[in-house]
Amino acid sequence: MSSIAFQGQFGAYSDLICRLSYPEMATLPCETFEAAIEAVHEGRAQLAMLPPENSLAGRVADMHALLPGSGLSIIGERFLRIEHCLLAPPGASIAGIKRIHSHPVALGQVRRLIRELGAAAVVEYDTAGAAEIVAAKNSIEDAAIASSLAGELHGLQILRRNVEDEPHNTTRFYVMAKEPVVLAPDTPNLMTTFVFNVRNVPAALFKALGGFATNGVNITKLESYMVNGTFTATQFLAEVEGHPAQEKLRLAFEELAFFSTEIKILGTYPADPFRLAQRAGG
Repeated sequence: MSSIAFQGQFGAYSDLICRLSYPEMATLPCETFEAAIEAVHEGRAQLAMLPPENSLAGRVADMHALLPGSGLSIIGERFLRIEHCLLAPPGASIAGIKRIHSHPVALGQVRRLIRELGAAAVVEYDTAGAAEIVAAKNSIEDAAIASSLAGELHGLQILRRNVEDEPHNTTRFYVMAKEPVVLAPDTPNLMTTFVFNVRNVPAALFKALGGFATNGVNITKLESYMVNGTFTATQFLAEVEGHPAQEKLRLAFEELAFFSTEIKILGTYPADPFRLAQRAGG
């Protein structure tokens, strides 16, 4: 059976989106993003499911740093609505919970629940790990914030579903593979992700991006981060609608190249239905 790698352990939200997106594949938990990438290079997994950003927590900095040198291509994107569950051992009740365990980001997303219960927040290394710890404790005073999948895997009951403070808590994932998927330029609803470094001249970024505006190419994402820990070299990660071989995007890339020292396309892939639905809704 083919496998798809993710960072975390069984029951993590990354594991859940892998199972939902590729039910025919076995999921392969990895300790780090680097390990998930390496699993694909070594052939232990055919794909990797890696998160670049969350609608509440923002970008995943480690992923942005790893993307350009990963040696993998982005072949798809997936969006997962994060539905936190309050999980506890059988026999526990909401009124009796005194400690809530989870990853610090997840704990920050359920502040209202913590206040409501008057419980202590206990930081763990990840959400699925918190579920495992609570299951091992088997205490009716301890609960975890994690996915329903984590609860199922560790024999915990769901005391309450959808306990997150914000209903729009969504994580985006890249589907990555060793080889890009070849798509026809006229395929509708394509996205292209790339990184570039601008030349060290005044207004270089403004000029580099001008070609996208003049050619009517929509930029959906633009983020900057330092290269090799220096304060003088900045790399940009961008996403645009379209295929690099389409005339408008081809011309935009030509202008970008004139003002850049390096451009690297990380992948061209179909837009996820979640993105298309948001686009249709304005």
